Amino acid sequence: MARYTGPAWKKSRRLGISLTETGKELSRRPYAPGQHGNARHKVTEYGAQLNEKQKLRFMYGLNERQFRTLFTKAAKMEGKHGENFMVILETRLDNLVYRLGYASTRRQARQLVAHGHITVDGQRVDIPSYLVKPEQVIGLRERSQDLAIIKENLEAVVSRLDFVSFDENNKEGKMTRLPERGELSAEIDEALVVEYYNKLG
Repeated sequence: MARYTGPAWKKSRRLGISLTETGKELSRRPYAPGQHGNARHKVTEYGAQLNEKQKLRFMYGLNERQFRTLFTKAAKMEGKHGENFMVILETRLDNLVYRLGYASTRRQARQLVAHGHITVDGQRVDIPSYLVKPEQVIGLRERSQDLAIIKENLEAVVSRLDFVSFDENNKEGKMTRLPERGELSAEIDEALVVEYYNKLG
């Protein structure tokens, strides 16, 4: 299944969650798009599990194969499967570029990484799915330091989550530790995602 590249706001309304985590998509029309978007529909147990999986997948912008691969990787870690899965998703390079404020959305962050603007420990990394380890330094290539879009995004940052730190002078940041479940989206019920894949086998 290919990665979704359509309207993000429409997808947010369809799933009933702000995929950008700003809440803007649902502020005016908090119901699904289309003629019958405001109608109530009975949701089956499977439908609820699928919807939760889709919420998480579209929030981080992964295709199904990437998503399932990380889910399997999370199963091999100690602790709760669902929480481990969300922590792994947060350690992706494109997500951390977004969390540090270089980009205003994860989709934009993926583009910055793919176009070679981002470095990890001083080395250019153009793979959005690269899994960053705590204390690795994420920065900008020298020729990317003055990009207008990055400057605007950094100036617009109001606050950052506690598991990342940022050096304003050097425009470098890092994940100081792995995130805790309480710091991530409360709108996701990861237990339903685990149930969904367990049923598939």
